[in-house]
Amino acid sequence: MLERLKEATLEANLEVVRRGLVLYTFGNASGIDREQGLVVIKPSGVDYDVLKPEHMVVTDLSGRIVEGTLNPSSDLKTHIELYKAFPTIGAVVHTHSEHATSWAQAGREIPALGTTHADYFHGPVPCTRELTDDEINGDYVLNTGKAIIERFVGIDPLAVPGVLVAGHAPFVWGKDPHDAAHNAVVLEAVAKMAFMTVLLNSQCGVSSALLDRHYFRKHGAKATYGQRNSL
Repeated sequence: MLERLKEATLEANLEVVRRGLVLYTFGNASGIDREQGLVVIKPSGVDYDVLKPEHMVVTDLSGRIVEGTLNPSSDLKTHIELYKAFPTIGAVVHTHSEHATSWAQAGREIPALGTTHADYFHGPVPCTRELTDDEINGDYVLNTGKAIIERFVGIDPLAVPGVLVAGHAPFVWGKDPHDAAHNAVVLEAVAKMAFMTVLLNSQCGVSSALLDRHYFRKHGAKATYGQRNSL
């Protein structure tokens, strides 16, 4: 079942490890088959060195296991909430990458400070509010997803494909598992550059004109970046 999606989801999980975004088992990636309404996600607490496509867990959008003998990631409910709220996304990646997590722990959005940021995020990378004690002591993982969705009212999740969960870490998404992992890697790079930039000049920023120029050269109907024909 969903063998290609399992392989793609496994590769996304392994990619964020290769890029240094994940230590041990800190993180997870998932993908969704929209036609079948099924999610493929990394199993909970399994070492990446032994992961294989057949270890991926398949669930429905209520979190019920459809295929697999292992427990799904403990962040499953957050992933599912995002899939329900953002129908244009096809994959979610969660890491505890060092610099992006630092911004999340500080409760600060990552400001748009230059063109590298603007190539991928059309504006600041937002940070959620802190969860209440009741939300933490209740269905914490579900409420994490709800806090993300609340923060994205008025924000296009494809234009800003990531968020910082206050006191926690980033969640990133994309059109498929490869794209989501790519965005997670870029988010960490942007977070690191923003941290160093703010240390050098806390009053800096990027103009709306430059932000738009770089974002729309890669995104939208008038994008000019890249090749139209395959090599």
